[in-house]
Amino acid sequence: MQAHEKAGGQPRIHKEVAALRSIAPEIVAPPDVVGLGLQRVEARPPLSELGLAAPPKPVTPDDWEGTILYRPVVTSSASFEAMGFTILVAGTEPVGLDQSCDFQGVAWRCGERARLAFRYWLRGRAPLCQVFPPAERQPVAAACRLGKQDLGAWLVSNGWAYARPGGGYEKAEAVARRARMGVFGPPD
Repeated sequence: MQAHEKAGGQPRIHKEVAALRSIAPEIVAPPDVVGLGLQRVEARPPLSELGLAAPPKPVTPDDWEGTILYRPVVTSSASFEAMGFTILVAGTEPVGLDQSCDFQGVAWRCGERARLAFRYWLRGRAPLCQVFPPAERQPVAAACRLGKQDLGAWLVSNGWAYARPGGGYEKAEAVARRARMGVFGPPD
């Protein structure tokens, strides 16, 4: 049933619509709650321990502190520049840029490939390095991390840098040599 029809441009009301009655608001609307205020009650306890948020981890003294270096530019397989700092990754020795490696009689340009691998891995990231503003603007050997990943450990364990004697990465280099990774393996 339609309530309106256009006849000559004017709406016309049907007789059935005019016969409908109004609904009483006291029947349909909720009753007034004058004088009843809201009352605050305690929250119910959780149903189990699974629903509780874990407490925050305490900060320990051995947590890393340092400087977050944005927009790093890789200069060798174990160094980069960022925000005016020149960082040499501590505990590592870079693969020479012009160095070539030999794998089963095949020579390949491993120095360029090592720098490129580090560049791709570091691209778009901001490492946290243990350098502080007073010692800035000169090449600094610094330990760096990306999240929980140590840059030096990543470079050496993937065969893209050598472990400096006494730098703590000798075992990682031995593993990379055995696995023939990076400069110790075949050209990609």
